[in-house]
Amino acid sequence: MNNVDVDRLGSLAEKVQTDPETGKLTFEAETELVSGLECRTAIDNASGESPEFLVTSDEPEQLLGERKGPNPVEYVLAALGSCLAIGYSAHGAAMGVEINEMRFELEGDLDLRGFLGVDEDVRGGYDEIRCTMHLDADGPEEKIEELRDVGEAISPVLDIIRNEVDVKTEIET
Repeated sequence: MNNVDVDRLGSLAEKVQTDPETGKLTFEAETELVSGLECRTAIDNASGESPEFLVTSDEPEQLLGERKGPNPVEYVLAALGSCLAIGYSAHGAAMGVEINEMRFELEGDLDLRGFLGVDEDVRGGYDEIRCTMHLDADGPEEKIEELRDVGEAISPVLDIIRNEVDVKTEIET
């Protein structure tokens, strides 16, 4: 259902429940400044079984970039939309909800005064993110609402956005 192998999903959940250490992953990314504001990030899969991905980010022209890729805050919106879609699809399949079509529209409001450092009272990131899901699914309304609750509760990216994450930085010279 939903092109998700529900048996494998169930087996994975059972394995992680039985042995919680198997569910602990470390994801890795290495970002390099290419030129101007353009960056290239190499992303390794936590299991080491998948190929590395290269992602380009840049700023739009009005923010002094060359728009060679989405900017980092646009990637946050993309990550959130993708994460929610994955969660809804996988858990919808496990709940018996057939998803015929699903699309997310996301918008985020950011005040450049924070990023530019001209007002210390303005945060550097999004003030608000709005997310509208367009869903065509087969199932009773209460099942769809339950899926929404589950999808939001289990989304790693939504959790990262809603809850503070300890970020440790260091400089090597």
